[in-house]
This record gives sequence, C-alpha cells and structure tokens, in this order.
Amino acid sequence: MSNFYCKHCGGKQSSISMLTSITCPRHPLGANKGKHALYEGSEKSQYACKNCGSKQSSISMLTSITCPRHPLGANKGKHEPAL
Repeated sequence: MSNFYCKHCGGKQSSISMLTSITCPRHPLGANKGKHALYEGSEKSQYACKNCGSKQSSISMLTSITCPRHPLGANKGKHEPAL
C-alpha cells in the first residue's frame, strides 16, 4: 500500500482524495485555512529543502523549521521539500 504525504506538513494518508480533503495545520495561508497539498516526490530516508538544502528524516520535521533562504525572506517561511 502506498502512502501519500502533504508537502506543507508531512501529513500522511493512504489515498490522495483522503489527504486533499483534510485541512492542513501548516498551510501557507494559515493553520487550517486550506487543505493538504500533495507532495509529488517519492518516499525517502531524508528530505531536503528546495531552497537551502537542509535535510531531515521526515517531511513533518523538515516543514516544522523556518528556512534561512525562504523566497519571502530569511526565516519568513518554513522549509519546502524538494522532489
């Protein structure tokens, strides 16, 4: 069985439809102001931020930390997983 992950928070569901029907606590518009968005990459042992290269063992851990090279400015957004 495959797992599908949210690119904003690392939330996991067994189907895309289930994942994208639930609100996301780390949505860019604010907590629970939007639905989970599908992470389109594969499952990995480590996930890297597409802006700075920082690595963590899960999407959840990666997206919980602010990024020093975020497009909105240093530490003005969370790390974003690269595909």
